[in-house]
Amino acid sequence: MALRIEDYALIGDCETAALIGKNGSIDWLCLPRFDSGACFAALLGTRENGYWQIAPAGEITSVRRKYRDRTLILETDFETADGAVTLVDFMPLRAESPQLVRLVVGRRGRVAMRMKLVLRFDYGTAVPWVRQLEGKRGIRATAGPDTVYCRTPIEMRGEKLTTVAEFDVTEGQRVPFTMAWSSTYADEPPERDAERALKETDSWWREWSAKCTYHGKWHEAVLRSLITLKALTYMPTGGIVAAATTSLPEQIGGGRNWDYRYCWLRDATFTLLALGECGYIEEAKAWREWLLNSVAGTPDDLQIMYGVAGERRLNELTLPWLAGYENSRPVRIGNDAYRQRQIDVFGELADAMYQSRKMGLPQSEDMWSVGSQLVTYLLGKWRDPDKGIWEIRGEAQHFTYSKVMAWVAMDRAVKTVEQFGHGGYVQKWREAGDAIHAQVCEKGFDPKLNSFVQYYGSKDPDASLLMLPLVGFLPPSDPRIRGTIDFVQRRLMQDGFLLRYPLGTGVDGLAGGESAFLICTFWLADNLALIGRRSEAEELFERMLSLRNDVGLLSEEYDPVAKRLVGNFPQAFSHIGLINTARNLSSAGGPARSRHDHTPR
Repeated sequence: MALRIEDYALIGDCETAALIGKNGSIDWLCLPRFDSGACFAALLGTRENGYWQIAPAGEITSVRRKYRDRTLILETDFETADGAVTLVDFMPLRAESPQLVRLVVGRRGRVAMRMKLVLRFDYGTAVPWVRQLEGKRGIRATAGPDTVYCRTPIEMRGEKLTTVAEFDVTEGQRVPFTMAWSSTYADEPPERDAERALKETDSWWREWSAKCTYHGKWHEAVLRSLITLKALTYMPTGGIVAAATTSLPEQIGGGRNWDYRYCWLRDATFTLLALGECGYIEEAKAWREWLLNSVAGTPDDLQIMYGVAGERRLNELTLPWLAGYENSRPVRIGNDAYRQRQIDVFGELADAMYQSRKMGLPQSEDMWSVGSQLVTYLLGKWRDPDKGIWEIRGEAQHFTYSKVMAWVAMDRAVKTVEQFGHGGYVQKWREAGDAIHAQVCEKGFDPKLNSFVQYYGSKDPDASLLMLPLVGFLPPSDPRIRGTIDFVQRRLMQDGFLLRYPLGTGVDGLAGGESAFLICTFWLADNLALIGRRSEAEELFERMLSLRNDVGLLSEEYDPVAKRLVGNFPQAFSHIGLINTARNLSSAGGPARSRHDHTPR
């Protein structure tokens, strides 16, 4: 039986990441970076697809785990009848190659331990050629271009295409295991001292965490989310992946299983504000630079998502040999949604560039050149239907949210010229903004429902409509906004959490269901706070905090019936929502106030 998604914890080195279960097993690890072929893929199939477990050999009476304060170092405490041990797991920031360190620390008595290492490359298809290192100090495992070195003072042996070891740990004893990846044709990477790496990693994360300027209510939850966001950052470029995994299902047994190890433009402004307003200016700047470098080029070629270094071709494949998490097929790598046209991303980019100026990030004429070209291109495209924020695979529609974000693009372009002295087609942008606003209010609002609707002519709500007051399209006091909030709550609330939109209408072109989408419930809390229903907003936010697992992590969605996390994990969008809503509910205010700088109409 597979562990639940919430039974996993994340470690990483800001270039890749691993998921470790409560049982001491690493069931997901991609090397050398987030979107590479997996080294351990047991999470998406059977144990034969690769894992690395270190745990007591006998009966375990209790398991507790935590992150070291203000770090991404995981400590799992195992209690047995014979004693107690702690398993310390972390990935040091890179020197030459990605490395993973596992340190077994004896705390009480004498505990018999067992290690089992099942290395499989290319998502479980490649069994490596394993050789012992000189002096029996570990093994070297090679599969084509990839080689992994596993070193330890404990003697290891081969057993049915796996590597195993048995050893005892007594009180005060510390037994290290290190793993390093290398290109097969490169020199063996130097062995890293586990204890020194632990001190350096601990110091690095504590120093990074100390930069956090948010000290309001829910500080610990916000800081843990910021650390998670940093862990999902590809440090060489500043790109931030949506999640560390692929194909964890939105509904157990369902087929809505997508690869989220890429960077979405829709997250741009949310991410910028979450980082910048909490004191992480360098990270906000790096994210903004990644955006600029990725989207630069012909506006017609703008994509909704890119690889961690700005790669454009993210071709989607299914892996039929993997059974999927709890038999949730298909397993996919790559994401064909990159081919979709989504008008909302133009607004996200324009707003991100505008907010970065307000934040005081360094600017350049190149940046304004790219931004103004995109907005000018949108003048001729905003009337077209698109696929919407949720990447539907059905027919294109005139989605209300997409049109609103087209308005945001025009509005922020005008504000940039007026407030920061840039040149541009101000009159054309202003006229287009007015035309978009008028059209949305006419065609996107249903007077009988007293609500904006999912797309022109629809009778259904969409959680993205909660963004209208947050981006300043209309003030929170507008009766149409209050009507929309009520309509969304009435139709999309399921056991206390919001769905993205009604399922079964056929608009998304997909079969099967999904669960409550966590970022949407954070948006609802933001809206309730803006319209003065603060106690209700705080109650909802506390409910969201209760969904975090024991180490403070959230996935993409939550199944309120099965009462478990579902979807890719951990999810950057969910943690961004947590950070921004905590700030919105604080006395100092947050992104909801800074973004809804509107001109009442």
